[in-house]
Amino acid sequence: MSPVSGAETPRAWQRMLSGRRLDLIEPSPLDIEIEDIAHGLARVARWNGQTVGDHAFSVAQHCLLVELIYNHRLKSATANGRLAALLHDAPEYVIGDMISPFKAVIGGDYKALENRLLAAVHIRFGLPAVLSARETERIKKADRLAAYFEAVCLAGFEKPEACRFFGQPRDLELDDVAALLEPWPAGRAQAAFQDRVTMLMATA
Repeated sequence: MSPVSGAETPRAWQRMLSGRRLDLIEPSPLDIEIEDIAHGLARVARWNGQTVGDHAFSVAQHCLLVELIYNHRLKSATANGRLAALLHDAPEYVIGDMISPFKAVIGGDYKALENRLLAAVHIRFGLPAVLSARETERIKKADRLAAYFEAVCLAGFEKPEACRFFGQPRDLELDDVAALLEPWPAGRAQAAFQDRVTMLMATA
């Protein structure tokens, strides 16, 4: 039987504002630009947008919060470690921010795609494609603490509920992170994230 007229292989790449075409199946570090990441993350809302404030709390701002917490907890943090913390959710500029319950439903395919994208991002910015287990756990801990503060301050969680899901902050106070818990306009979050990546790359 002849193929259906006009049938094409489904598109598996996304065109970025930089003009790059990022292949989602086999992402190349050469097609990853910080301007695209910063632009995208500043326009992706955490908590599916269910946060207080005049603006969405963006993934870009969340990443800045995670890097701040990572640096606060690890006094010997290197620029590379801080850069990895800042970029930990970079794939979401392409695939969006899936809340944890939805990730659990989707399963392994989503995680595999996310890991391939993150590896390409790491290589693009001079980091190991796959971080050590120890470094990964440090970043996950900072991520969970950021989620705790976001949950309580922005997403309507009571403290006991947030502690149950994300853990109890023991070496961090709200005052340490309060400046990053006021949702920013997208343009401000974009510029702050991009500037932070540029600064850390210069010192890495």
